[in-house]
Amino acid sequence: MDYRIAVIPGDGTGPEVVAEGLKVLAAAAARAGFTYQLTHYDFGGARYLRTGETLPDSAVAELADHDAIFLGAIGHPEVKPGILEQGILLKARFALDLYVNLRPVKLLPGVETPIKDKEPEDIDFVVVRENTEGLYANTGGFLKKGTPDEISTQVSVNTRLGVERCLRYAFEYARRPDRRRQLTLVGKTNVLTYAWDLWWRAFNEVGDADYPDIKREYAHVDATCMWFVKNPEWFDVIVTDNMFGDIITDLGAMIQGGMGVAAGGNIHPGKIGMFEPIGGSAPKYTGKNVINPLAAIGAVQMMLDFLGQSEAAGWVEQGIIHAISKMKSLNAGRMGMGTTDVGDLVARFVAAG
Repeated sequence: MDYRIAVIPGDGTGPEVVAEGLKVLAAAAARAGFTYQLTHYDFGGARYLRTGETLPDSAVAELADHDAIFLGAIGHPEVKPGILEQGILLKARFALDLYVNLRPVKLLPGVETPIKDKEPEDIDFVVVRENTEGLYANTGGFLKKGTPDEISTQVSVNTRLGVERCLRYAFEYARRPDRRRQLTLVGKTNVLTYAWDLWWRAFNEVGDADYPDIKREYAHVDATCMWFVKNPEWFDVIVTDNMFGDIITDLGAMIQGGMGVAAGGNIHPGKIGMFEPIGGSAPKYTGKNVINPLAAIGAVQMMLDFLGQSEAAGWVEQGIIHAISKMKSLNAGRMGMGTTDVGDLVARFVAAG
């Protein structure tokens, strides 16, 4: 099998962690026997400052011709917040129709969680977030802007097509052998009555018709935040809308040990996925060889699973666990080794078998 992978190292420490992820990808490919071709793109803050471009339309078509995208980090201190996020990240999500945001929340052995008395067996769930609708559809506007009578609206857009395809992905994910066949819909049905009436009806109609083997549960989003902290073991697979998913996955990253180990995917099932570490570009650490690359390596693990190389993905996860056991800390500058050393540890483990 040969794969086409687009690489966007991005800004700050993005190129450093991407380099370590690619090192691990090479080790996994050599052991598993698959091949791949890389196409590198320089989209990010430096290019924007140089050319005024974020993500050109022509580049979207090129990216669509790949099997996966490996993204480092987007964010430059000299670029106003929102420009790169909307011009690159959100544009890629919408233009490539990456309608699922997938965020595993898994406490790995050797990683500390801020939740008292919780172990790896207690924190192991997945959040499936609808990724192209909701409040992020950017529907709304201003009336009398800049006056004392100003009105602004931001409309949450929820279509039956968009909701149902996200739900079906979540139901299918709950059937994976590493899950417990339990799916929790997280919303706010008691207040947001229009959007969440659609979600609730679709959740039950799809579940009744095609997934009777999946246990269905519901939780309000505010209650979910409490249960993440008190009883994270209650959750297996969670499905929710764009805004709520954005919020609860950051909380999830913290209970799994922080941004140093959190990775995510933006996916169009069967077409293309974009995988990235969750943390930012951390410009103050650029070029110092002190940033933790494990989240980027975790993104490679997710990419391998998406590409059908599940065994290789398992090797990478075990390699991450091995590296954690050798590190003094997951925090930048306190790992007891350099960025490249961590990448080498994981790559050697993956290659050795």
